[in-house]
Amino acid sequence: MTIEIKVPVLPESVADATIAAWHKKVGDSVSEGDNLVDLETDKVVLEVPAPADGVIESIIEAEGAVVTANQILATLKEGAVAEPAAAASSAPAPAAVVSEPASDELSPAVRRLVAEQNIDVSKVKGTGKGGRILKQDVETFLNGGAADVATQTLPTGSRVEERVPMSRLRAKIAERLVQVQHEAAMLTTFNEVNMQPVMNLRKQYKESFEKRHNVKLGFMSFFTKAVVEALRRFPNVNASIDGTDLIYHAYQDIGIAVSSERGLVVPVLRDAQLMSFSDIESTIRQLSTKARDGKLSMDEMTGGTFTITNGGVFGSLMSTPIINAPQSAILGMHAIKERPMAVDGQVQILPMMYLALSYDHRIIDGKDSVQFLVTVKELLEDPARLLLEV
Repeated sequence: MTIEIKVPVLPESVADATIAAWHKKVGDSVSEGDNLVDLETDKVVLEVPAPADGVIESIIEAEGAVVTANQILATLKEGAVAEPAAAASSAPAPAAVVSEPASDELSPAVRRLVAEQNIDVSKVKGTGKGGRILKQDVETFLNGGAADVATQTLPTGSRVEERVPMSRLRAKIAERLVQVQHEAAMLTTFNEVNMQPVMNLRKQYKESFEKRHNVKLGFMSFFTKAVVEALRRFPNVNASIDGTDLIYHAYQDIGIAVSSERGLVVPVLRDAQLMSFSDIESTIRQLSTKARDGKLSMDEMTGGTFTITNGGVFGSLMSTPIINAPQSAILGMHAIKERPMAVDGQVQILPMMYLALSYDHRIIDGKDSVQFLVTVKELLEDPARLLLEV
């Protein structure tokens, strides 16, 4: 029986997908559940599993093709067994020098190009999921360039230029950021927070916390808890605009901006208002791992009501983050720096962090935005209030 392998149903906000890499070729045996092909959308990479045991009978759409939901990608001969490869009747072509990754991890198109050009793939930078080498990476290598122009080192004093296409994710990020700046009345308000109380509490309990919950106690759980309480007090910051309507959410789904190989992604902590510190830390760790491995699902990246982004991990001292539409606000964390501060008439050296709240002035007034950020500051400077909800 021949089974058609089709593009899965795509979410409403995703129109199409690009075939990033085939993991099987015509004639290969597959087992039910094997990943046959990766489809890249503007949000995630989707895997298409084999629906049954059998042999790949045909591949209809090649790597790089743009496909839509329910479009046929390939056909599978259910229950068939692959025939042994016939012995070559002519002299073999020169073998490629292949090191990590193993040749069976490469797509058929990449394997063929590597063999034809006798390339050492260990020298090729992969830009696919998990560092997988794509055909365009090999072609870029052959042209003497790097796979990622943002990370390559060009010759000093040269006037070399390289044009590389945006990834679908990068193109979508660009489109949405420009759209937000055109549609939202975006303003940013700033404050600063003394991180010493949180650092002291974290130092006191980090070992027992990790031993009991099997996860490290980081700063993000404190910020998430503070944000959840501040959103409860200022529900318009947790709201969104839909046409001429305001949508108020009785829950807090907090997006956490995470850097991945494909760009910035924002997985969501569902019902953060119900989470404990350990729940928050464990979930963030799981989502961050998925983001790095390109395993985030569409559901894990949609539907947030508020976002937290931490530029401090890259050394940012201050920034104005852009709202993640259709949300109405985003909190930016920054680097912790020791600074001289006046405390009760005395100068003290304290670990300070600048906070930035970008907000949509169409729904949030300046007074509420300032008071929201002050609430976050006060809760972090007296973290016992996070537990007492005062």
